[in-house]
Amino acid sequence: MTDKNLYIFIFLLSIQLIYSQSYEELIVKSYEYSDSSNWPATEEALKAAMRLEPANPLNFALLTNLGTVQRRQGKFDDALISYTAALSQQPDNATILMNRAELYTKMNETEKAINDYNILLIKIPEHEKALYNRGLLYIKKREFLSAEVDFEHIIDKYEDTFLGRLGYAILEKARGNYVESEDIFNYLIDKYPDNVRILEERSELYFLTRRNAKATADLNKIFATIKEPSAEMYMLRGRVKLAQYEKASAALDFRKAAELGYDKETVDRLIKETY
Repeated sequence: MTDKNLYIFIFLLSIQLIYSQSYEELIVKSYEYSDSSNWPATEEALKAAMRLEPANPLNFALLTNLGTVQRRQGKFDDALISYTAALSQQPDNATILMNRAELYTKMNETEKAINDYNILLIKIPEHEKALYNRGLLYIKKREFLSAEVDFEHIIDKYEDTFLGRLGYAILEKARGNYVESEDIFNYLIDKYPDNVRILEERSELYFLTRRNAKATADLNKIFATIKEPSAEMYMLRGRVKLAQYEKASAALDFRKAAELGYDKETVDRLIKETY
């Protein structure tokens, strides 16, 4: 039996087992499948539980889990339906609002993401992650003063905040204040030497300031640390390699970024520069 046929057999067996269980058993089973990263079976178990008891008041939680499982599989439209259905039952639930806002961000629906964060922050004005995420979205829109307000709010409330300082470093980089940005990144790296997020942001700063050897050092550490680098990381590494005239290697990174969902038009334009 080939690996593909074995996978199909296991999946079909999982489905058969799913439909012979109770609501509670299906929920337990969904967690078991999730622990083993079997997302299709997790999705089916959650759907089967809700079909058994469509009026169960706990279904908002199952819908939330379902949305997250669908998001992990790249089923963004399905995930949006699930999160929105969960919010129809729990409209002020901070966790669901965060999940949907993060999904909107992934879908490049910036205004809708900001709207969800606005609703959440009306309920919980000092929610650190929501303030940080909204600040990043303001940076994307180049509304730097609004971003600064969010990061300042975090720092005022949480004196030793990591997110507030990281947000400021990203903001100063976006403003072109590279010296100030680098100072904050270096301070954070001293405290969190293996933090991939800081390394990624600092490596981009090095690239922007044409210090490609330093950018490469940070990127090498990232790629040695994590199992599944993002499309953005492959794009950044590709740009650094292109700047160093490593065109064949850069093209490989750009193609990998495309496989992971990066904007095809941007990838195609950069690949042309590697010819």
